[in-house]
Amino acid sequence: MSEMIPMTRVGYEKIKSELEHLEQVEMPALSARVAAARSEGDLSENAEYHGARESQGMLQAKINLLRDKLARASLVDPSKLPKDEVVFGATVVVKDLDFDDEETFVLVGAGEEDYDAGKILVTSPLAQGLMGKKPGDKVEIPVPKGTMKFEILAIRFDD
Repeated sequence: MSEMIPMTRVGYEKIKSELEHLEQVEMPALSARVAAARSEGDLSENAEYHGARESQGMLQAKINLLRDKLARASLVDPSKLPKDEVVFGATVVVKDLDFDDEETFVLVGAGEEDYDAGKILVTSPLAQGLMGKKPGDKVEIPVPKGTMKFEILAIRFDD
């Protein structure tokens, strides 16, 4: 049996929305391109047809991947988690002790990560180093580029 994927409700809905868009908008548009290219005649030398079929195959693979993620999703209910420590789904405000600036991270499951938005995988070294910590705790986290030093300032849960 495949491993379950922990996911927030927001992450689940985002993946579901993307899947619906791919199935209801992108795939029909690609199917129309394939049909139009097929009507051009000889398929052996029809680059448009072969390109559209290749794109269709890649899109179908992405659709299958998203369906699999949704099928294996294990929704985590933040209301059942401790509110005073860093856990899956938490938004964590930290102070970088080396650079004296604040950063905010959200600990998310596979498929929800968005590093530009501060959403980090719960399995990443950074997230693992923050797990279980409480406001006021100071932590040193070994990462591939050295050691990061943080103080936990706040923990919250956004719905």
